Amino acid sequence: MKLTKTIAFAAISSIALAACGGAGGGSSANESIQVVGSSTVLPFAKKVAEDFALSNPDFPAPVIESTGTGAGMNLFCQGVGPNTADMTNASRRMKKSEFDTCQANGVTEIVELQVGLDGIAFASKQGGITMNLTPEIVYKALAAKPYGKEQTAVTWADVDPSLPAQKILVYGPPSTSGTRDALKELILEPGCKTDPAMAALKESDEDQYDQVCTEVRSDGSYVEPGENDNLIVSKLDSNGNAVGVFGYSYLEENLDKVQGLAMNGVDPTYENISTFKYPGARPLFVYLKKQHLDAIPGLKEFVAHWAKSWKAGGPLAKIGLVANPDETMAAMDKAAVEYPALDGNSLK
Repeated sequence: MKLTKTIAFAAISSIALAACGGAGGGSSANESIQVVGSSTVLPFAKKVAEDFALSNPDFPAPVIESTGTGAGMNLFCQGVGPNTADMTNASRRMKKSEFDTCQANGVTEIVELQVGLDGIAFASKQGGITMNLTPEIVYKALAAKPYGKEQTAVTWADVDPSLPAQKILVYGPPSTSGTRDALKELILEPGCKTDPAMAALKESDEDQYDQVCTEVRSDGSYVEPGENDNLIVSKLDSNGNAVGVFGYSYLEENLDKVQGLAMNGVDPTYENISTFKYPGARPLFVYLKKQHLDAIPGLKEFVAHWAKSWKAGGPLAKIGLVANPDETMAAMDKAAVEYPALDGNSLK
């Protein structure tokens, strides 16, 4: 299979130039579809890969590597050809800077597929600490310098007297994670914007605004266990006063151990995420190198299996993926067979 794949690449002139010395995105390259990226998307990608392997025994099983969204983008954009990733999973949309890196390295045709929705769930141990959170509360509790001032909150009650007088201890995603990016965009920044002065700061000094509104405290109140959401679940299970931040699917999968915490009075549930009532709702993506489609045995079939799996009530919904709204679903079903190249002008 390795020889077959290498020959297939060599036959495509645009790829052949990049085929030598490519950097890896997976194991001993080219014997199977290589996928890198988000730990949040990982359970869904693994499910699709497992079902695909059972349905397509003539193709090697895809190799799925959990690297985090940011690191996955770096690997994906290193180039085309053998020894490079064919796909990357992402818990946020590709950035314009990442798209530009891809283009510069010869990854000139990228297919974007929104595979479904997820929610940034806040949770605690079953029977543990309970709170009705808001973006403002979370921001004040976790910001390194809330509204540009010194961070003095030690307990949740220091942030809001109606909350428990328990020490702030939050286990959450690291800076390389797409979940961290979504935490900043969907929760921390809206919480920061509750102060009108922050809007003025954004106009006068956007870099300072980004630092004030999205930098997380590093004094031990916010702990990064790494790119492993199951480890956060384990941490919560052993400490009833801790709060965890991870994808909704991990909450649903572990409801025997953890409980969701409401945000703006809205619980993190499938229904509330699918209707975007829950403030932490966000789309999940996979990105595909169109240049690899005709060179990688089984890649088209694997993409088709994603589309087969992401339906409402399908195998991915059963493990926590929230199905796309109908209009988006129709567009993604079409994209999974027509492979339109992503326009970088739509990215931020």
